[in-house]
Amino acid sequence: MAPKSILSLETRDKLKTVSTATLCTALFKRGLRNQFIQDVHPLNPNLPNMVGEAFTLRYIPAREDLNPITVFQDRKHPQRVAVEQCPEGAVLVIDSRKDARAASAGSILITRLMVRGAAGVVTDGGFRDSPEIAAMPFPAYHHRPSAPTNLTRHQALDINVPIGCGDVAVFPGDVIVGDREGVVVIPTHLADEIASEALEMTAFEDFVMSEVLKGRSIIGLYPPTEEKSRKDFSVWRKAHGR
Repeated sequence: MAPKSILSLETRDKLKTVSTATLCTALFKRGLRNQFIQDVHPLNPNLPNMVGEAFTLRYIPAREDLNPITVFQDRKHPQRVAVEQCPEGAVLVIDSRKDARAASAGSILITRLMVRGAAGVVTDGGFRDSPEIAAMPFPAYHHRPSAPTNLTRHQALDINVPIGCGDVAVFPGDVIVGDREGVVVIPTHLADEIASEALEMTAFEDFVMSEVLKGRSIIGLYPPTEEKSRKDFSVWRKAHGR
């Protein structure tokens, strides 16, 4: 089983209000360039941000003599066990080797994750039953729909180990944030400071947008290289309670 969550409620709430774009910029300031999972998309883009700690499942290429459909009769099958062990508030992150030719999971397993209180699910492969998953009030991200059972391409092997998902290293406990653009991975030890900085960045960018909509030039405003921009932002923050 995964250790008890160390992601504070305060940090979780902050991350629910910021974009993956802003988080990527905050991470880049710390030298982290490759934290945005490539080629995954939300099935339901109208849901709030997904935030939770990573609980991982790793697939390898299926070998036919070891991966017949009868393997699902094993109560210890890693895919089923991962769904039953993913902690409340965590995000199940699946390493499908960017192979969407077979499904990483389907609507029944995703529903079980939702009922158990998981925060969401991400795969760099695909989900079957994608129309049903898209209708659920549960964040799910994948590359594209895929009807064939996972057994035809994938062999579930490891639970809660370091994996690669969409060309990003994901370690158990990393903080996963998803929005309408995609999914970003935040190293655990940086989560609190990244969340706080992203919240500040979001406030400033909201101020900038309001000024740009009024016709103001971005020169000197974004970034705020003029003292007037900094003073105007301070006034705006007080007026908007930010």
